[in-house]
Amino acid sequence: MLVDQFDFALPSECIALRPVAPRDAARLLRVGGDGGLSDHIVRDLPQLLRAGDCLVFNDTRVIPAQLEGVRRTFKGGEARIGATLHKRIDLRCWQAFIRNAKRLVPGDRIDFGYDVSATAQQRLPDGSFILRFDGDEPVELLLERAGRMPLPPYIAGKRPADARDAHDYQTMFAERDGAVAAPTAALHFTQGLMDALAAAHIGVERLTLHVGAGTFLPVKAEELKDHRMHAEWGEIGAEAAAAAAPSPPPPQRSEPTMAGPTSVRISTLRATLAERSDAAHLTAIEIALEESFGQTAMYREEIAR
Repeated sequence: MLVDQFDFALPSECIALRPVAPRDAARLLRVGGDGGLSDHIVRDLPQLLRAGDCLVFNDTRVIPAQLEGVRRTFKGGEARIGATLHKRIDLRCWQAFIRNAKRLVPGDRIDFGYDVSATAQQRLPDGSFILRFDGDEPVELLLERAGRMPLPPYIAGKRPADARDAHDYQTMFAERDGAVAAPTAALHFTQGLMDALAAAHIGVERLTLHVGAGTFLPVKAEELKDHRMHAEWGEIGAEAAAAAAPSPPPPQRSEPTMAGPTSVRISTLRATLAERSDAAHLTAIEIALEESFGQTAMYREEIAR
């Protein structure tokens, strides 16, 4: 399948640069089982779902993973460098995609301001770098000082990140630090909507998928099967896995509803793993799976004995 089969026109005026207020007033398109379409708003969900259904949310929290700095070499040369942190390696080191990477070599030091700096330790085959942050403070604290929220390119290209984004670009379910992009479908939920869902006897479960910086990278392959996705780390507990499992036949039927594609990705990997391995005998597993279109995800599952 050719990648350009997915091309479509999206007028710039149709791209929201700020969330609607209140968030659950966002528009919602319902696709019926017969293929019919109907227009709604997110606040209509309690009437569109049925008692006993379950919504599954991603509880990842976006970290201020974008940094802007100046490269300094032993010879005194300088260059502007941008870094988007992608994956934690250890307590001091992160893998990062680098803007202006041709001006960076292992051993260079990058000053990000606010008393935050890092050394480029290694260039990886995909062009990213391993950065080692200086000092003893937790890297999370350094990012709170010097980092910016990693807005999607279609927003960042139209306005700079600002203080509002620290709130606007987080879901109400955000608890576990690690994502560099928000699970955007869940951005439209509010406490009032959650109360209405509970009153309608619609359940809620949570899982975790830390969305990686690979989500910002362009697809350069001509064939979809040749595109390589970067790894993402996820965790799904037994209750969330059960909620995401295929529903029983009527009349006991209830439907799992994934709040966005990040919840779909990790739950789909869980189902694939269950088919391929004797997972029921494990209490915790971590595995990388090659999925269709070359997608790879890091997956961790807690399974009750």
